[in-house]
Amino acid sequence: MYGNSSGLIMGEAKRRKNLGIPPREKTEDIKLPQLDKKDIQQKVRSTLYKYPIIPFLFYGAAILILIGGLFYVFKSFNIA
Repeated sequence: MYGNSSGLIMGEAKRRKNLGIPPREKTEDIKLPQLDKKDIQQKVRSTLYKYPIIPFLFYGAAILILIGGLFYVFKSFNIA
């Protein structure tokens, strides 16, 4: 089945050549923005100094998620 289908399965470049279509133009590479680590650290620190409650909220949310997960496991497996 796959031996005779080599004409059916071909790359785009070969198909364009067989059809007489010129090669596809290459697109420009996407340049990713450079991240400035020190600038990001400065922004994070200034935000944390401006709103010092943020770490407590994150820790509280993590503890609540852990407690909820334990409750779900105990409830679903009837461990108590």
